[in-house]
Amino acid sequence: MERKRSSRRYGSGRYRRKSWGQKCKDYFREFIAFMFSNVGIIGLVVGYTIAGAFVFSAIEGGDTPSAGARVRQLRNDTALRLWDLSCCGLNVFSEETWRQSVSKELEAYQQHIVSFIQDGYDITGSGNRSRTLSFSGWFLYSLTVITTIGYGNIAPQTEIGKVVTIIYAIIGMPLFLLYLSNIGDILAKSFKWTYAKCCLCYGCCDGASRRRALRRHQLALQQPASVGAFIGDDWRVQYVVDTEDEAGGDVAVRIERCADGDQGDESSSSGDDERYDPQTVTVPVTLCLAIMVGYICFGAVLFSEWEGWNFLDSSYFCFISLSTIGFGDIVPGKRVISSQEIQLSFIFCSVYLMLGMALIAMCFNLMQEEVVHKTRTCMQALRSMFSCK
Repeated sequence: MERKRSSRRYGSGRYRRKSWGQKCKDYFREFIAFMFSNVGIIGLVVGYTIAGAFVFSAIEGGDTPSAGARVRQLRNDTALRLWDLSCCGLNVFSEETWRQSVSKELEAYQQHIVSFIQDGYDITGSGNRSRTLSFSGWFLYSLTVITTIGYGNIAPQTEIGKVVTIIYAIIGMPLFLLYLSNIGDILAKSFKWTYAKCCLCYGCCDGASRRRALRRHQLALQQPASVGAFIGDDWRVQYVVDTEDEAGGDVAVRIERCADGDQGDESSSSGDDERYDPQTVTVPVTLCLAIMVGYICFGAVLFSEWEGWNFLDSSYFCFISLSTIGFGDIVPGKRVISSQEIQLSFIFCSVYLMLGMALIAMCFNLMQEEVVHKTRTCMQALRSMFSCK
């Protein structure tokens, strides 16, 4: 009999065991949940940008050297024709005729150069080397696509590159917005906790005392007959004398006036500190603006040392990039010397943009909470003013 029971239990256990397909579904759900978590979204954005760098490097990597060779060939041919007009031009009998012939050659050369520039060729001193765009350059390009910065100095030249850019941006832009939302929320909560502990700890600021008094007042309004609740600033519920019976009788409550308004605060200071939630703190807008200005100035100092720009141009570049305006008139990687420094410049710019845009999202979150809090406070003050009248 015992063997039959054990065999039934064993059989029922085997029957309830998940199949291989169900396990795969569960693992897939866990993987998706992790990828869209706070940690996974960072890895997802970085991995998506790296994948884009590989894809665009494979698609667009071979076009720039041929463009450079065509430009060099055009320059050599133009110089040869100008030499022929100057030295071997048998039909040139006057200076006016020579000027007209040379002007035509120069105009044709200018038109060809403009067409090359419109196609994305960089004619600066080290432009051909920088436009070769190693992996770090295409990483920065992929990042500017999904962040909607779009400097414009780098653009796809092939048809398949343009199609891939469209698809890549359609998928990448919502992904990056999700990254900004999650990381901005995490940074905002962390900064609020730090601000509360450093600036509002243990009632060292009058704002903390005001917030505790406001919370006690709100608690008294919500639960006016609860034990230990405060009514106003100087009245406190001492204890409940009688409880409500089943027939719905009244509740007798004894209310005492504190000897001092601060006595109730002192008696409940420890419990209030335990109930104190740092996430209810609002950060001043001026502090958020100071953080953004400080980050822009920090980047301006670094870019001025790295790229050789002045402080104004560096600050302008940082602001234009972090605000996703991206005019493209000032871009990194043009004034460095070696190819290794170019790659480091692209990597540094990419890291600066990812951290900076997350920091901007954090500041916007904090400023939004502060503005909403101030608006609600003003509305409550106006309601109290009109209700008193």
